[in-house]
Amino acid sequence: MLLAAIPSPSVNGFYLGPVYIHFYGLMYIVGIALAVFVGRRRWRATGGDPVLIEEMAVWGVPAGIIGGRIYFDLTTPSQIPPHWWGPLAVWDGGLGIWGGVALAFVVCVWRLRRAGADVTGMMDALAPCLLIAQAVGRIGNYFNQELFGGPTSLPWALQISPAHRPPGYLQDATFHPTFLYELVWDVLLAGFLVWLGRRGKVRPGSLFALYVAGYSAFRIVEESLRVDYSQYFFGLRLNFYIASAGTLAGLVWFALLQRRRVQHGASAVDDATGPAAVSSSRP
Repeated sequence: MLLAAIPSPSVNGFYLGPVYIHFYGLMYIVGIALAVFVGRRRWRATGGDPVLIEEMAVWGVPAGIIGGRIYFDLTTPSQIPPHWWGPLAVWDGGLGIWGGVALAFVVCVWRLRRAGADVTGMMDALAPCLLIAQAVGRIGNYFNQELFGGPTSLPWALQISPAHRPPGYLQDATFHPTFLYELVWDVLLAGFLVWLGRRGKVRPGSLFALYVAGYSAFRIVEESLRVDYSQYFFGLRLNFYIASAGTLAGLVWFALLQRRRVQHGASAVDDATGPAAVSSSRP
């Protein structure tokens, strides 16, 4: 007998005059605003101009939305609404984080290089901020009744209305709230990155590499729980492979950065004990 469960939302938005505001889009706006606010503080702490964070948002947010929607349209074409505007219907959900981060990353790096700014420093400053935005954005998934896992009777099980249950699960009422699992993980990972950055014992760019690895690693677990629609290859969800590749890439990236630090440290020791150092120490 199920004693407790997270109730299913009765609506996914509200009217503001004649305009219907979707909670999904609203949560993304809140998440982006919060990420910009925190990003300004982190970038200013490094000596950077906080206005540059706003410029990154102006370029990166549209690129992220476009990249996220392109990824969704390419990987789940059957879920596109059957209208001429279907491929653009981001208000109904359907933003692939992989495509969003990838295109936003490319655009922001281009803008940073044109501005002559510290690319790796900016990446590290924004890594926790991206996780904050993603965590808030997951609340929108709750109102859309999407991004949930298989059936469960755990106390924190999520009620899903019959209209939103995938085929084969119509008899089940409660599911794993994987959107909530990811929200919690994003907040914890953001806190860890902030803590690690304050210790100052990792190379520039390392926080962003760990963001890629840490988020992707959790998505491996999440994709093993989810039962909503996805493309499958060899019995596994497409995003499982993307997450695995992201985890490996992030870990290799992080290891290479730390190896560079060790090599630079060794070079510094050699310089201090080489012929020049010996000759300079003579009376």
